[in-house]
Amino acid sequence: MTSPHPNRTRRKDTPPPSTGASEKEVLTGFLNYLRQSAAGKLRGLDEEAARTTHVPSGTTLAGLIQHLAYVERAMFLGETVTSWPQTFRVPPEAKIDDIVDSYRAVVGQANDVIDTYDDLSLPAPRLEGRTSGPSMRWALTHMIEETGRHVGHLDILRELTDGTVGR
Repeated sequence: MTSPHPNRTRRKDTPPPSTGASEKEVLTGFLNYLRQSAAGKLRGLDEEAARTTHVPSGTTLAGLIQHLAYVERAMFLGETVTSWPQTFRVPPEAKIDDIVDSYRAVVGQANDVIDTYDDLSLPAPRLEGRTSGPSMRWALTHMIEETGRHVGHLDILRELTDGTVGR
């Protein structure tokens, strides 16, 4: 079988992170590793390529990064999302660099919140209208799962877009 991308680019894979020994250091180390992998998937793409869909759902590379920013805001900043499906839809006027910069900025804000927790059993910031949030431990674990899942989607979409594989 011939590759649809004969000039495939293979990036050097980044190994899993070295972290400290504490639970918080391990969880945040892996989450930050996945966050960097996610943002890196748009590196070198033009506007059109980042918005191109290769799947029936209409999912795009830019849409996944935008969605992850919304999930970070909900989990760690307590912001309400009124329509999760809308978080995947990138407005036509939005620039890809701005979407990635926004994601990185919200990750920084989320890390500032996470840094204030010495006890991961305490509730994460709660969403509007809820009496309590899940524990910070649960929020971190969920974000590792959520980000990891979407990094897999980003891997496949990037390969379909221009043949680039690897982390």
